Amino acid sequence: MIANPILPGFHPDPSICRVPGADGDDYYIATSTFEWWPGVRIHHSRDLMNWRHHSYAVTRTSLLDLTGHPDSAGVWAPCLSYAAGRFWLIYSDVRSILGAFKDVHNYLVTAPSIDGPWSEPIYLNSSGFDPSLFHDDDGRHWLVNQQWTHAPGKHHFNGILLQQYDAEARRLTGPVKNIYAGTPLGVVEGPHLYRRNGWYYLLTAEGGTFYEHAVTLARSRAIDGPYETLPGNPLLTSWGKRTDGLQRAGHASLVETAGGEWFMAHLCGRPLEWTGPNAAANDPAAGYAGLHCPLGRETALQRLRWREDDWPEVVGGHGQQPSLQVEAPRLPPHPFPAEPARDDFDANTFSGHLNALRRPFDESWVSLTERPGHLRLKGRESLMSCFDQSLVARRQQHFRCRAETRVDFEPEHYQQMAGLVAYYNTRNHAYLHVTRDPDSGERVVALHVNRDGAYSASGAAVALAAGPVDLAVEFSHDSYRFFHRQDGQAWQPLGEPLDTAMLSDEFATRFINGFANSFGFTGNFIGLACQDLAGTRRHADFDHFTYETLE
Repeated sequence: MIANPILPGFHPDPSICRVPGADGDDYYIATSTFEWWPGVRIHHSRDLMNWRHHSYAVTRTSLLDLTGHPDSAGVWAPCLSYAAGRFWLIYSDVRSILGAFKDVHNYLVTAPSIDGPWSEPIYLNSSGFDPSLFHDDDGRHWLVNQQWTHAPGKHHFNGILLQQYDAEARRLTGPVKNIYAGTPLGVVEGPHLYRRNGWYYLLTAEGGTFYEHAVTLARSRAIDGPYETLPGNPLLTSWGKRTDGLQRAGHASLVETAGGEWFMAHLCGRPLEWTGPNAAANDPAAGYAGLHCPLGRETALQRLRWREDDWPEVVGGHGQQPSLQVEAPRLPPHPFPAEPARDDFDANTFSGHLNALRRPFDESWVSLTERPGHLRLKGRESLMSCFDQSLVARRQQHFRCRAETRVDFEPEHYQQMAGLVAYYNTRNHAYLHVTRDPDSGERVVALHVNRDGAYSASGAAVALAAGPVDLAVEFSHDSYRFFHRQDGQAWQPLGEPLDTAMLSDEFATRFINGFANSFGFTGNFIGLACQDLAGTRRHADFDHFTYETLE
């Protein structure tokens, strides 16, 4: 059986494709990465049951410059496909997300292998986000994307645009046509085109990416329409339904195995109850006040079957609803070796689980070689900066987990800090760090919490002896707590337990009079950080980083 979610933790907007091979097929899923670097995370499977992280596609600043991008901007909804012996990747660079405007630019890169090298980007358009490339049977290529409208009094989501792409000329060509306005669910986005039995199928997301989310399907005999919507639409949704754990289901893509079995990859969330401060921050009329998904939007897989009338339906006994357990395809099982929980930083390359904010790993601020067996971070700007943060972090992928590190850091004053952080975005994070007391000058370990931009201490700072300091954070469903120790002594908690709601999309997204005035589309990360607000780049050395599930 396929156990959902197949990609736990922050892995939204999945784009799935199959690559035929002589010894079996390979399946790849590309997911959104937003402001995190490298961009476009790619996972690999041979059996659709077992998945592991494989690579990133956007690894050069010539492909993407995220400097200064706000929280939850950056790479939205990539589309990965394989045709004519090469990989094609479409991605959006969203540079602003608030108000009536979306400043977004869409690009295409190609590669002979999933490992690259990826070409320099080809600019496509800026009319909206969620671009997708369809390769038709006659060799033509077609781009679809959501159209964004800023005009007062108009709905911002103005349908799905279609235009032909000329691969030889490396540009879009011909007329632009709005082929689908969506349904009364509204917020039509995330388009993908498919062809089967003489029909063109247009798969879209609707309802918005929270609990009203849904997968809508329409079809036409001609690629440019008119499109008729699936009777009884949506194809998939969790809205208003008591599912077996998967909510927020939507934004999907399809894949067919060589044996003719069809599957749909889609995003989802696994909410926890939220009864702490600001539990009703979201509009209660929306129906999801009191829920939060600290792991972010994840990727799940559902089985489809085609009816005699050439419409598909979700298999699994839940009708339109997603299932946690899904019948696997008729493919040989292909498990991957378990990954080690501890990274001792003995290699000269970074683990694929580690990410930075907005900027590439660069010897000017992070090094695995200056002190062998350690990760060295050179202090730069604060955790609220959208420019030059020295932060290396990984996704939280389990409700119950623990992360540990050992930091060797001798700050000269209180503007220098280094430690362990639970980080959702610039306005929501909790930071256990070594610093100097601003009054006494003692070296201390302190816990500071940034909750919706309100910065405060949690508990009293603790004076430290000389030498390295062990730091830990432990998550248990709806709460988490930080710990510290020195010289192998017993772990000591610092501060009170904190609620994981502050590390969720639901907390970061606020509605006023039915409109969002802030957005959150990512998930919690656990990471190592260093700041030097005086600008002297005082460095900290981390001996290891351990992440282990407690489930």
